[in-house]
Amino acid sequence: QVQLVESGGGLVQAGGSLRLSCAAAGRTLSSYGMGWFRQAPGKEREFVAAINWSGGSTSYPDSVKGRFTISRDNAKNTVYLQMNSLKPEDTAVYYCAAQIGLGARRSYSAYDYWGQGTQVTVSS
Repeated sequence: QVQLVESGGGLVQAGGSLRLSCAAAGRTLSSYGMGWFRQAPGKEREFVAAINWSGGSTSYPDSVKGRFTISRDNAKNTVYLQMNSLKPEDTAVYYCAAQIGLGARRSYSAYDYWGQGTQVTVSS
């Protein structure tokens, strides 16, 4: 079992930046592929970024590619999501997730553990 806690959300103006963190407890994160997803009101949960166990492989959808960067520090048991050039359509609750497979997976059904989420609001 692994517990995930997100932090770093908040209110930012369009064009601004935020860095989200996902800290893990209970197990070492180096055993898991990690991902970030988001969910806006009335919408389905959406894939945002994924990283494999070592950090050597990442994946992004076109909607955030070039603006968001996922990274991990296994020594600190933490995964990060750096978000730049934020847009109002990036407003959502952002969730961190861990999957027992070691790859960078895009499907939310591949993930075994989820955090509680952190709100990101981008004003225009």
